[in-house]
Amino acid sequence: MNNPIQPPVGTSSSRIYDTLRKDLISGRFAAGEKLAINTLKEQYQVGLSPLREALNKLAAYGLLTQENQRGFRVPKLSRNELDDIAQMRLELEGMALERAIAHGDALWEADLLAAAHRLRRTDVTLDKGEEWEQLHSHFHRTLVAPCGSVWLLRFIEQLHDQFDRYRRLGPKIPTIRQELDDQHHKLVELALQRDAKAARALMDDHIHKSYDVALARYQKHA
Repeated sequence: MNNPIQPPVGTSSSRIYDTLRKDLISGRFAAGEKLAINTLKEQYQVGLSPLREALNKLAAYGLLTQENQRGFRVPKLSRNELDDIAQMRLELEGMALERAIAHGDALWEADLLAAAHRLRRTDVTLDKGEEWEQLHSHFHRTLVAPCGSVWLLRFIEQLHDQFDRYRRLGPKIPTIRQELDDQHHKLVELALQRDAKAARALMDDHIHKSYDVALARYQKHA
């Protein structure tokens, strides 16, 4: 009997990296939990080599902690870390938004309108929460995309992932989500009007409101 063709290691590693990244952000694993390699291999149906490659990448990214000769652990949560992440979001995301408004072209405007439209149309019931999360992330990436700095975009995406570990601890609250979503569309209006000052002020308020949600969930979780 012929052996089944195995996908290249890089392909398997990328797949498991993306899947584990989403699961770590969504809270599938508890903060401080040690990950058992053999259990992960069975759960995700992946070989040891691509799994270890993905775990090492996630540790370098900050979503896992690598312990010397003792495997990997989900990072613990802390109020100081949450405060630090929120403050960095205020500074970096605000700067990126101002740059994006200054440099964004007509194609960016079209992409931004499309991203906002898809986000608004998404069913926000609990059984489709992950779909909303993906569109939400896409909207924020699109909003700052033409800022002109690849590194700034990388830092912002990493901050979003770390921030979402706190924000997604508890159940969804439709009223708060609606309030934040209304701000998304106001941000689009201000961006299209090229009102960088008002847009940054609204972005600051948006991050503060999201921080309040994340802090309340962290306090309840702690």
